[in-house]
Amino acid sequence: MLLAIDSGNTNVVFGIFDGTDFVKAFRCANDPKRTADEYIVWLSELMKLNGLDMDAITATVVGSVVPETEFNLISLCRRYFDGEPVVIGAPGVTLGIEVLIDRPEQAGADRLVNAVQAHISYGGPLICIDFGTATTFDVVDGDGNYRGGAIAPGINLSLKALYDASAKLPLVGIEPSETVIGRETKTAMQSGIYWGYVGMIEGMVERIRREYGEDMKVIATGGLAELFAERTVAIQHTDRSLTLRGLVEIFRRNGGTV
Repeated sequence: MLLAIDSGNTNVVFGIFDGTDFVKAFRCANDPKRTADEYIVWLSELMKLNGLDMDAITATVVGSVVPETEFNLISLCRRYFDGEPVVIGAPGVTLGIEVLIDRPEQAGADRLVNAVQAHISYGGPLICIDFGTATTFDVVDGDGNYRGGAIAPGINLSLKALYDASAKLPLVGIEPSETVIGRETKTAMQSGIYWGYVGMIEGMVERIRREYGEDMKVIATGGLAELFAERTVAIQHTDRSLTLRGLVEIFRRNGGTV
């Protein structure tokens, strides 16, 4: 089996695959101070609770946007899974696509992994929206090459900033309000956050399409993808496992077999 590790700014997700078949995923908060030994205690217990044999994992692949965490995850793979992981962005690791931006080395691993899998699953050209710590809009051309995109603050980050910077505004949950015009503070905040993001999504998709000059499919991933996709026609597909499956594909493109 293959262990695919997606290390984002907020969470680390461990996906287990039998060949290309998804088996199970576990997630924990991303703490750069967490050591390889701490990860394995947590992961081995969760695998045991789910009837999975840790010894069955024969290969690993890592994609990380947090360098400090990446070091500990690579150590985990080397120490406890007896092999060198395929690491997105490492010398010699191929994506199978071209990164056609001014500074290719600055592109986040998650954005490139999403580009690879989105094109395989849905074809192109396309826009991939990832609702994470940041909300990213990534452009993939008809040949599957990465063309750049846009980065906006994630919705949870925006909510926290609004709460931290305001003396009287409460911390509210993310949910669509029934009306855009709120009649008290909580619903006004929920409307501004939720419908404001819907407006941003629709506006950004329209502007990207216009600038690109072609019609484009729109795929959303990340924990909040479904919440927004259900209220706007700008998003055609949601795919929460996109990043993990992209890691598996890049592992395969680099000669990996399980």
